[in-house]
Amino acid sequence: MADSKREVERKYEATAETRLPDLTRAAGVSAVVHRGPSELDAVYYDTEDLRLAADSLTLRRRTGGDDAGWHLKIPVSADVRDEIRAPLTDTLPPALGDLLRSRVRHTPVNPVVRILSARDVHHLLDADGALLAELSVDEVLAERLTEEGHGATSAWTELEVELADDVDPTLLDAVERRLRKAGVRPSAAPSKLSRALAETAPDKPRRKRNPAPRTAGDHVLAYVRRQVTALVELDPAVRRELPDSVHRMRVATRRLRSAFRTYRTVLDRSVTDPLRDELKWLAAELGVDRDQEVLDARLSSRVAALPDTLVLGPVDARLRLTSVARRTGSRRRVASVLDAERYLTLLDALDALLADPPLRPAAARTPRDTLPRAVLKDYERLATRVGHALDRPPGEERDVAMHEARKAAKRVRYAAEAARPALGKPAKRFAKRMKAVQSVLGDHQDSVVARDALRTLGVQAHGAGESAFTWGLLYGREEAAAEARERELPEVWARASRPGLRAALER
Repeated sequence: MADSKREVERKYEATAETRLPDLTRAAGVSAVVHRGPSELDAVYYDTEDLRLAADSLTLRRRTGGDDAGWHLKIPVSADVRDEIRAPLTDTLPPALGDLLRSRVRHTPVNPVVRILSARDVHHLLDADGALLAELSVDEVLAERLTEEGHGATSAWTELEVELADDVDPTLLDAVERRLRKAGVRPSAAPSKLSRALAETAPDKPRRKRNPAPRTAGDHVLAYVRRQVTALVELDPAVRRELPDSVHRMRVATRRLRSAFRTYRTVLDRSVTDPLRDELKWLAAELGVDRDQEVLDARLSSRVAALPDTLVLGPVDARLRLTSVARRTGSRRRVASVLDAERYLTLLDALDALLADPPLRPAAARTPRDTLPRAVLKDYERLATRVGHALDRPPGEERDVAMHEARKAAKRVRYAAEAARPALGKPAKRFAKRMKAVQSVLGDHQDSVVARDALRTLGVQAHGAGESAFTWGLLYGREEAAAEARERELPEVWARASRPGLRAALER
């Protein structure tokens, strides 16, 4: 069993001679209580090629202190990490292994560094005696455990300030001002592990940075790389059921599919078409959970907006029970997909594409020679589908046509976003207009899906002897919402299809 804790902390350089300033002069701190020393012994694990460290993740097995066990730390933002903890065992707990799978796949993790810390702890308290932060002075000894560099050591002293739960992060700024006045400076290393790896590593030539994108191929590959990175990084968030994680992962798969289709003159489709098929499979599997999440939010908000006098029968209870049953099943399905060999094979194939890109001749041309043409080709497909939707009579035929137009609008938007680093503001404006079209069409499709669900809920309520009035009322309101989007579409499309927007892409 693993549990999670949000860690907000800052690290500072120190020496054995460093003396703490009077931190009660930091705003909000009323007392500093010395809690005494402790000894910590941590072994850090990674793959042979240090994949976790490359992504700023740390995995350790630690004894000593009051939180002995396995700890996986995942970066969230500057100064902020999620620490997932599992009990102290001899082998890596499966719950943590699952969170690493998108990065390590079938590669084992082994000890890379052992870090011994002699820790002296101080508690910063407010006027009521409540804990604000924990300040630790650590005397650190690190030893390299890998075959390469085995036995190399490094020692240093550092200072950490970690916020207690639910404390305003501005406290860190107040404490840092006092530390800086005392000559204490922020650490250049983001973690003990990163410093230990750097200081115990054999001398190697520095890795060359990727040059700035210049050709059309450079820009397309940079975009593809960002989406592949997003897939890998979002995997543990989806497994932890963090808000919006499934949606963001699904968007990354769609952006990859869009890029492979739009930029077929840049990347050889004999290589990318099989990847598009696998990405379509992954997006569909993720969509089971995401679609239910969107539907739940829509129906819940619609019910909440009704006056109490119009909510007849156990509406909230039926909606909640239906949602829980469906979401539980969809989450299990997502978890099984992320554990599947097919998914890991897809990640390996995407890595292989980036390592040896299947570039076509157009990839060597300048971005302005290649990218606008690809974006505008997708636009032409969208224009045809929007025209078809607007020509259909109201009803199921128009609903289907608008859904097809929605998918085309999304593809044009993604194509423009991919081209934005090369084409600048014209691509940004174009993508913004396409997003507006997509939003109108998307809300219309959400209404279509909601009406199907409301009809089912109404039938179920009637069969159970409950009033179906509220479900029918909501169905009618969704019909009105869809009609409003249909009326809105011509004006939104007129703004998005102005010739000047397209002409600017090619200048």
